[in-house]
Amino acid sequence: MRFEAPETVEAAVSLMAGEPGNAQALAGGTDLLVQLKTGRVSPDLIVDLKRIPSMVAITQEDGGFRLGGAVPAADMLEDDALKAAWPGICEAAHLVGSTQVMGRASLAGNLCTSSPAADTVPAMVAASATARIVGPDGSRDLAVEDVPSGVQKNSLKKGEVVESIYLPPRPARSSDAYLRFIPRTEMDIAVVGCGVSITLDEGGIVTDAKVALGAVAITVQVVEAGAKAIIGSKLEDAALDALAAACSAACKPINDKRGTIEFRTDVAGVLAKRAAKIAYDRAAGVTA
Repeated sequence: MRFEAPETVEAAVSLMAGEPGNAQALAGGTDLLVQLKTGRVSPDLIVDLKRIPSMVAITQEDGGFRLGGAVPAADMLEDDALKAAWPGICEAAHLVGSTQVMGRASLAGNLCTSSPAADTVPAMVAASATARIVGPDGSRDLAVEDVPSGVQKNSLKKGEVVESIYLPPRPARSSDAYLRFIPRTEMDIAVVGCGVSITLDEGGIVTDAKVALGAVAITVQVVEAGAKAIIGSKLEDAALDALAAACSAACKPINDKRGTIEFRTDVAGVLAKRAAKIAYDRAAGVTA
C-alpha cells in the first residue's frame, strides 16, 4: 500500500486517477482507518488531502460559505460567522463523534462514506448544500443529496474527490436546525436524524422550507410534502401535525438492534416537529 500527501488538488486527482488498483482519499480518516483495521478495505493507494490549502479552508463566497473537503468539524465550531448563519449544520458537525474525532472528521468525508445514519448529510441536504467534485474531466457541482447512491456507495467516478462543500447565502429571517435520536446520550449513531431549514416573512409566516431525514432509508430522504405542510403557516399545531405525518410517510426504514420500523417511523415525525420549531425560533430571532 502506498501513501501520498499531495499539496494541490490537481496532484491528488492525478494520483487517484492514475492508480490502476483501489485508491482511497483520506479527508479525516475517521471512517477509512476503522475500515483498514477491520479489513473491510485494502487500498493500493491512500491520498491524504489535508496538505492541500483549499481543502482545509473555510471561506465566505458570494454571500455563502465554502468549506474545504478536509475541514475538520472542530474548525467549523470555532467559526462564529458560520455558526451564526448555519447553526443546524454546526450542530450536526458537533455530533459526528468525540472531541478527538471532531478534530479530524469532515463534512465531505461524512458525505462520501455514505452511511444512511450520517449526521451531517441530512443537515447539509436541508441547507441545499452543493458538493464541488473535481476529477480527471474537470469539476462539477452536485447537490449533496445526489452524492450518496446507496449504503456506503456514492456517485463519484474514478479519480474524483470532493474538493469543497458550498452552503448558499442566507435570506433574511432564515435559519436551520438538526436533531437526532440515539440510544445513548453520546458517542452513538442516529436511529433517526432530521434537518430542517426555514425562511420567514416579516409577519412570521414560513415562506420557504426544506426537510431532510436520515437513517430511515438507504439515502437521505427529502420530504417535499413536509416542507409544503409548513409553508404558509406560523407553525400552528395543524401544520406541525401535517409535517410529522409527511415525514413518517416518507420513511423506508429497517428493523435492527437500534430500532424497529415502527419506532423509526414515529420518531421521524416527532423530530421533524421539534427541529422545525427550533429553526423557526432561530429565524424569528427568538433566543432560548
